[in-house]
Amino acid sequence: MKKRAVVALGGNAILRGDEEGTIVQQEKNVTETLENLIHLINDGYELVITHGNGPQVGNILMRNDAGEQMYGIAPMPLNICVADSQGGIGFMIERMMRNVLNKHGINKNVISMVTLVEIQENDPAFQAPSKRVGKVYSKEEADKLNAQKGWLFKSTTKGKGGFRRVVPSPTPVDIVNKEIIRQLLENGNIVIAAGGGGIPVYFDENKDVRTLDAVIDKDMASSLLATNIEADELYILTDVAFIYKDYGLETQEKLEFLNYADTQKHLENGTFAEGTMEPKIRACLNFIKNGGTKSIITEAKKLEDKSYGSKITMHYED
Repeated sequence: MKKRAVVALGGNAILRGDEEGTIVQQEKNVTETLENLIHLINDGYELVITHGNGPQVGNILMRNDAGEQMYGIAPMPLNICVADSQGGIGFMIERMMRNVLNKHGINKNVISMVTLVEIQENDPAFQAPSKRVGKVYSKEEADKLNAQKGWLFKSTTKGKGGFRRVVPSPTPVDIVNKEIIRQLLENGNIVIAAGGGGIPVYFDENKDVRTLDAVIDKDMASSLLATNIEADELYILTDVAFIYKDYGLETQEKLEFLNYADTQKHLENGTFAEGTMEPKIRACLNFIKNGGTKSIITEAKKLEDKSYGSKITMHYED
């Protein structure tokens, strides 16, 4: 039987280290990452690719600011900026994927989809915005924008002494486009979806689609999508090959094979770094809890030689 997998591309799959972020650099990185997915396609997997958008949507927001300040161009809301990033990154991944398939003589169609992800209008995250977006502002600039636009700010975590806008990061509850994605997979297509966590939407009392300024965690959206389309496996690609206990400390320990119960204990004990590895672990556990067979966190090059990184399953036996 065919297997179905969702592969979530981390930020370094598109933009790495101190790169400027030119389109040439991004296309090169994406191509190198996608080369590592060929074995899944050759093994007959139905494949959905999701991706982050952190640097890109931040740049779009900065263009928003510059356009408004310098030329009086009306700025677009955050949901439109997320959609812009989905379209641009999706196109880039689709084009590079088509080229990689052509190189390997694989005849397969690829489609990128601007994806709506449902959230709850009253999600607690709206009372405690925490997701940093956009450029770094001075204290004076942040105070001015807070007064003018009601934006909230928090100090940066990188020692730059500035402030960044923070927005809510609500929990995704449904992938609006899930049935179309499922149909496309069943017809043999590779689908690129839920970029940047998807565009957050909710339905009002008339069932009309409404939006709110928020950013959904990409890995949580990928996990939900994998559950919605009944995927067998969820791959989260990041910049480390394995999960580690006490990462960066003398007591650091590689965790290669994990079951659900032990991973949950590690999570409760604060083993994983908050804001980096911890949300990836939660996404994997949600997928397993809701029927998934296997979650894998690793770097892209580990896929090519099939020496997978850290596996999380319901049981040790696989």
